[in-house]
Amino acid sequence: MSKNKVGLWIDHRKAVVVSITEKGEEIKEIESEVEKQPRRSGDSPLKGTYEPVQVPADDILQRTFTGSLNVYYDKVIDSIGSAESILIFGPSTAKDELKERLKENNLDSRIVGIETVDKMTDHQIAAKTRENFAKS
Repeated sequence: MSKNKVGLWIDHRKAVVVSITEKGEEIKEIESEVEKQPRRSGDSPLKGTYEPVQVPADDILQRTFTGSLNVYYDKVIDSIGSAESILIFGPSTAKDELKERLKENNLDSRIVGIETVDKMTDHQIAAKTRENFAKS
């Protein structure tokens, strides 16, 4: 197993993976193909006729959304799979969802921290990762 440490900023749109190894630092971006959180779309009763068949059921929309997120999380996990230590941070619930996905793959013991932070540039993400692992 390689001795690399990973800082991971994640939301539902993209993930920025900063790997710190003995050879140096690498920044990789993983784009999500997930659309926004599903919402019902269809005619409002005030605008026109309402046909139940025009509006997909909420559970079907949610299952599609969750399935797409799982594909995205698996791509992220593939990119950090060999990491010895993983710091996860980001603004949304994606970090907690990824933690659960890592737990399902028996990789949660490598997580050294989970933090809520705002949007950050790639350089800020790299600096935060370096700072965190310099302490340890």
